[in-house]
Amino acid sequence: MAEIVNRIWKRYTFIFEDLTDPRTNTWFLVARPYQGMAILALYLMFVLKWGPRWMKNRPAYNINKVLIVHNIFQVIASAWTFCAGVWYGWGWDYKWICEPVDFSSSQKAIMVAKVTYAYYLIKYMDLMDTVFFVLRKKTNQVSFLHVYHHTSMVMLSWGSITYLPGGHASLIGVINSFVHVVMYTYYLLSVITPSVKNSVGWKKHITQLQIIQLLWCCIHISILIFKSECAYPRWVSFLILPGDVFMLSLFVDFYFRAYIRRPKVQSNGVKKD
Repeated sequence: MAEIVNRIWKRYTFIFEDLTDPRTNTWFLVARPYQGMAILALYLMFVLKWGPRWMKNRPAYNINKVLIVHNIFQVIASAWTFCAGVWYGWGWDYKWICEPVDFSSSQKAIMVAKVTYAYYLIKYMDLMDTVFFVLRKKTNQVSFLHVYHHTSMVMLSWGSITYLPGGHASLIGVINSFVHVVMYTYYLLSVITPSVKNSVGWKKHITQLQIIQLLWCCIHISILIFKSECAYPRWVSFLILPGDVFMLSLFVDFYFRAYIRRPKVQSNGVKKD
């Protein structure tokens, strides 16, 4: 038994200590998987079980002021990570194909790692969107797509900051940050000016933007498979690409059901397919 435990511990230290980036593996919520897993477990338990049970016989909370602060923070934070990602890499310095990770301790390399870390921490803040849905009794918005997307983004960004903070795959975070600036701006306006929520155009265009984002991410990551000599690890594509394709299919399905195959309304007001 002791030998089995010793082997498990050696494999654990190899994966979560030896293979990790020594520049980032001591940072909060980095490298140690049990920390992020604990937060995600609490998140899933609350939004899927504890929260709905708590709110069952209670009126929806009015948290508009909290939402305004949260959305302003998200817009500013996402705008910063987008601009920093462009400034320190993707604007003119990074190669668009097979850009390696700079593991040095240069000022620029450390800054890229810090931007990656900031993006990672923002993914935890994104989880609050679902918590707010539950507290406002917007249970219809706590969909599989929503919960899966937020959960998987925390896990993927954890892998990025732990093992590969920068390089080829970091373009996904830069693009995603831009999309979040648009998305949280809409969320902010919908709280300040509720009539914005009645505009189908906003929601439709944001969903289109998310689909374009995921399609581009699939293409960008798949390059690693077809590029014979690449300075960025090819195994990353086999890890990320299936999730991106699955996410893309979920968004396309949602778009089709919400904006293409919408139920028609008869003259008497009854919906029909």
